Amino acid sequence: MVMSWVPFLAMVVVMCNCVGADPVVADAPVSEVLAKYGLPIGLLPDSVKSYSVADDGSFKVELDSPCYVQFNYLVYYEKTVTGKLSYGKITDLDGIQAKKFFIWVNVIGIEVDLPSANYIYFNVGLLSKKIEISWFESVPTCKNSLENKPCSEIEVVLTE
Repeated sequence: MVMSWVPFLAMVVVMCNCVGADPVVADAPVSEVLAKYGLPIGLLPDSVKSYSVADDGSFKVELDSPCYVQFNYLVYYEKTVTGKLSYGKITDLDGIQAKKFFIWVNVIGIEVDLPSANYIYFNVGLLSKKIEISWFESVPTCKNSLENKPCSEIEVVLTE
């Protein structure tokens, strides 16, 4: 009688491990994951502290702190960036803003030109901005916009 329960218990254990599985936290640099998905390695700054990617492509990236990077436009990265990866694009993006003139706009999607990949498109709602992909060929340094120091060198001063 006990032996008849063994297959059932094994099936329950397998199902528990598969259903609702946590995202995989990888040891490889996040730039390698971007390249695996056909995206340029310079989409995220060098201050990535950790990240996880689920089987469905959903991801979460944690930075050391919020920061700025100067590309063709000034770009702001929140401490947490989330979205969904698929080959050649990121959808449902949250945590990145770009400054156009005096206005900050949320970047909600990114897509590369396939198969040639000469351009990258940043979706900011109803509009999309086309930029040469060469701007994103290397991992940018994350900076504090006020002092222009790398985020890892910013000193925090507490006042009482």
